[in-house]
Amino acid sequence: MLLEVSNLSVGYGGAPAIVDVSIAVEAGEVVAVIGPNGAGKSTLINAIAGLLRWRDGRMSIAGVDLAGVASHRVCRHGIALVPEGRRLFTGMTVEENLEIGCYLPAARKLRQQNLDRVYELFPVLRERRQQISGTLSGGQQQMVAIGRALMAGPRLLLLDEPSLGLAPSIVGDVFRVVRAINQAGMAILLVEQNVGQALEIANRAYVLEEGRVVASGLPAELLAQSRIQEAYLGL
Repeated sequence: MLLEVSNLSVGYGGAPAIVDVSIAVEAGEVVAVIGPNGAGKSTLINAIAGLLRWRDGRMSIAGVDLAGVASHRVCRHGIALVPEGRRLFTGMTVEENLEIGCYLPAARKLRQQNLDRVYELFPVLRERRQQISGTLSGGQQQMVAIGRALMAGPRLLLLDEPSLGLAPSIVGDVFRVVRAINQAGMAILLVEQNVGQALEIANRAYVLEEGRVVASGLPAELLAQSRIQEAYLGL
């Protein structure tokens, strides 16, 4: 198992955000975490990325226990995050933002190879590599955010709400690229409110509500549940 999260609890002050959550991601698969606003999805993915510390539970990546790993060193174990809202350095160029993703020595050695891969996935970024990233469209900024994470050469890519704020036509483009990244062999943990798109590309999925996993399984199994259809698909 690539990622194992067992009985994880995370809170803000005295308020619990996720409670006793267990999920897993195998090498090469796409796992989706779906649920309503405030369910704890971003809290979960930020804890996995090392941005939040957890109260209880355990987490490991490729067998390495992450409990004793400093937040800024989690990425050294092959985890890269595409955060909600993209969080680019908007006064810097596209290529400068991408370069930030390969600051680790191992990634720096593969800089050109990874940069070529990003430009292959997102040809428009090659055309605009010297453009200030803050002047790009929302969809193009999301491409830069994904490309920056790929520059680190991760084995697990964490995607937090990649469709947020994007036009429907652009959402389709983004998910096609996510599928291509996975088909090239990378494992992906996807947090997403666009349930239809998420379940279309996922191998497995977890449903998070009020900080707890309330359902899990294959996408077809979840889509067959009337509760999922009513709550998330409006059927």
